Amino acid sequence: MSTQTRFEQYIEHLAVGLGHADRHSGLKAYCTGLMLPLTRKSVEPMAASVDPLHASARHQALHHFVAKADWSDDELLSRVSQWVVPRMDFSGGGFWIVDDTGFPKKGRHSVGVARQYCGVLGKQDNCQIAVSVSLACEQASIPVAWQLYVPREWAEDNERREKAGIPAQIGFETKVQIALRQIEALLAAGAPRHCVLADAGYGIDNAFRQHLDDLGLSYVVGITSALVVWPPGVKPLPPKPYGGMGRPPVVPRRTRARQPVNVKDLAHSLPATAFTTLSWREGSNETLSGRFAAVRVRHAGGNTGKARLRPEQWLLIEWPASDADPLKYYLSNLPADTALEQLVAHAHMRWRIERDYQDLKQELGLGHYEGRGWRGFHHHAALAIAAYGFLFSERLATGTPVSAKKNFAARHTPAVPDDYIARGSPARTAPHG
Repeated sequence: MSTQTRFEQYIEHLAVGLGHADRHSGLKAYCTGLMLPLTRKSVEPMAASVDPLHASARHQALHHFVAKADWSDDELLSRVSQWVVPRMDFSGGGFWIVDDTGFPKKGRHSVGVARQYCGVLGKQDNCQIAVSVSLACEQASIPVAWQLYVPREWAEDNERREKAGIPAQIGFETKVQIALRQIEALLAAGAPRHCVLADAGYGIDNAFRQHLDDLGLSYVVGITSALVVWPPGVKPLPPKPYGGMGRPPVVPRRTRARQPVNVKDLAHSLPATAFTTLSWREGSNETLSGRFAAVRVRHAGGNTGKARLRPEQWLLIEWPASDADPLKYYLSNLPADTALEQLVAHAHMRWRIERDYQDLKQELGLGHYEGRGWRGFHHHAALAIAAYGFLFSERLATGTPVSAKKNFAARHTPAVPDDYIARGSPARTAPHG
């Protein structure tokens, strides 16, 4: 079966979730455009490449399909998962990877744009941020949930909400709250309880870790060096005896000799023999390896929640021998008999989400949408993930890189006419008399 035939079958599978049959051609054209070797994958250049003889009409049709048509981006992502997940190999375990990504933006009218930290730029600037959950195995990963983060200034501005078409049920939520709701929705739909991976932006939040515990999910999450823990062998004193009045004391007691420490100080207190050099995967040029130590600790900063004295967890420390301080810290509720090699492998599985975002942005135009509304932003992202899902499944089926399949659609679209002028281009120079 040819690649084009499999693509036709894939589009038919996705189209079932779009509702009206007249949206099917828009789905095929948009996904095809996203896979073409175009410099800019916004609606107009894709329309001109997919249907150059009727570029203007196709542009209007695709714009309506992505920005106006009332179809569910969540349903489309669900159908992408239905196609891709059976082709993934979970014999080595599965993972849920929580992350967010930024899209630099000018102006203030695009939905959700605000001055906030943008990881792409590495600084505070105008941008949009979307939170996602990806499903991963040892061989690959795919985003399965996606939502724009709405800053408080947007959530509480009814005029801006109305212009951007933000749904009434979407209020202000932190990125952590969005991610937890996405995970809950996946579990409610019958998704398996895989281990959750996240960077320190999520892992440092005690409520995030506690909620994962409450959901019965294991996790390996990044934390910062400032997190305070009870070191191995040190346990706080029980709460003060109940005096018979008011609520019984629940907060563990500390003494001058019995104090928690931050994880950086704990790492520096460990002997050199506590660290082991391990490799976790083959990189493009060499085997990736590092120096690690893992100890059992209790988080000491969380006097909220159901348990005042936190259970023991793994603190994983990554410390290159040439560095003065540790490079990264992770906290995990994996069982006490978990091997160091497994902790390291789980912690570094999170790199797959970085690869997802890189391919989605560089190869499939994830950040190229030029509309301002909520619906268009989410529709475009879902379609980019849909195009990625097909290339992803082709790679799993054939063992070839995504880039080797990316431009197959170019062989099935006519060339752009020489006299075509893109909308917004300078007009042709008028001849002189």
